[in-house]
Amino acid sequence: MKLFHGTDNAEIARPTVLTLGVFDGLHLGHQLIVRTVVERARAMKSVPTVITFDPHPRAVLHPESAPPLLQTLDQKIEALGVLGVEQAIVIRFTRAFSQIRAEDFLRDVVEERLHAKEVYLGRGFAFGHDREGNIKLLRKVSKRLRFFADEVPEVRLRGQRISSSRIRQLLSEGRVNLARRMLGRPYGVEGRVIHGDARGHSLGFPTANLRAQNRVIPRAGVYVTATLVEGAWRRSLTNVGTRPTFNDAAEPSVETFVMNWSGDLYGDVVRVRFLHRLRDERKFAGLEDLRKQIERDVRRASDYFERGGVRRTLAMV
Repeated sequence: MKLFHGTDNAEIARPTVLTLGVFDGLHLGHQLIVRTVVERARAMKSVPTVITFDPHPRAVLHPESAPPLLQTLDQKIEALGVLGVEQAIVIRFTRAFSQIRAEDFLRDVVEERLHAKEVYLGRGFAFGHDREGNIKLLRKVSKRLRFFADEVPEVRLRGQRISSSRIRQLLSEGRVNLARRMLGRPYGVEGRVIHGDARGHSLGFPTANLRAQNRVIPRAGVYVTATLVEGAWRRSLTNVGTRPTFNDAAEPSVETFVMNWSGDLYGDVVRVRFLHRLRDERKFAGLEDLRKQIERDVRRASDYFERGGVRRTLAMV
């Protein structure tokens, strides 16, 4: 996939079928929009294109209420490529950019530079000065600029609208199973493995301590996870929290024990996907009590991986 920062690059491919939005998390609702763009681009012999913004507009306009993002920009771009997007244009969002009228953006960028044949918006999304670029304006302007415009319906699960904010709430509650259903895949974080205090090794369960790049981390607790090691997803057990037994963590940490594997991950960037929550994090009376609990956690994780359907889940991560 081609990635462009801004829209001035003469190598940008056109004509296009495109969408624009923040797309944080690329949940099932976002995926429906992107699939629509990809399928229509194939039919129109055009380039499936996504225009997105960085940083999040609210981080610029209303930083006090800006949400923590589910994905880094690199993770989002990679996921768009997996969905079939051939061209992603990242526009740096600034206060000056926020003053551009939606109609001017459609004329100067969407029509003149990208030669859009069709443009799709997610339901409720708006862009441009004062958020005037809604589907009503898009349809009106599209007739003059000679492209087709439409709105993609929202996706619901259990009667609830799927949204990035709802997924953030679920993760803060530790409800990774429902978050997985809304995302269409297990929620994951990635980060570089750093040196810890080696207590896990002394307990017989050496852990990889991640310096997570993602700002959204599930609620403190112990989780069944899948960890990408040497190109393969491996069974793992992950603790998120402050290690209350030792009273030595001011910030939540992500520590992963990769089951039935031995090796050195220090310095590597690894990915961890959260499959199922086992229990809360808690303080133990001593190391032996903690070791016995980890043994129970590992057995429960092993049982989880033997369930029907879990292998299909692993294929999604």
